[in-house]
Amino acid sequence: MITVETDNRSGVAVEAEAAEALARQVLRAEGVSGGELGIAWVGADEMRALKREHLGIDEVTDVLSFPIDGRDAVPDGVPRALGDVVLCPAVVGEEWRAPLVHGLLHLLGFEHGDAMTERERELARR
Repeated sequence: MITVETDNRSGVAVEAEAAEALARQVLRAEGVSGGELGIAWVGADEMRALKREHLGIDEVTDVLSFPIDGRDAVPDGVPRALGDVVLCPAVVGEEWRAPLVHGLLHLLGFEHGDAMTERERELARR
């Protein structure tokens, strides 16, 4: 089972249930049948601070991913901690679906490039 914990710190309304459903769909399509995932929505200032702290780049962005286990093997009986995807509604607006998919693929080990772009296209067709 995939457990999704959401946290909206952005100060605006978000489609948390739709995001959870999309996340589960993407993870299943990638062969992930169980694990724990966090999805957070943050304001522009918090997103800028996260990007500066973790990537050394002082700018706001649409999505950041913080992988933990990804597809790595985990010991029997230990739940898979996929990691967290952080979205900024001030940047993504109503177009949050593609950035969420992008962030989820990063949690699973995809890096920017042709393979990731192709997988994003395939998932968008679903």
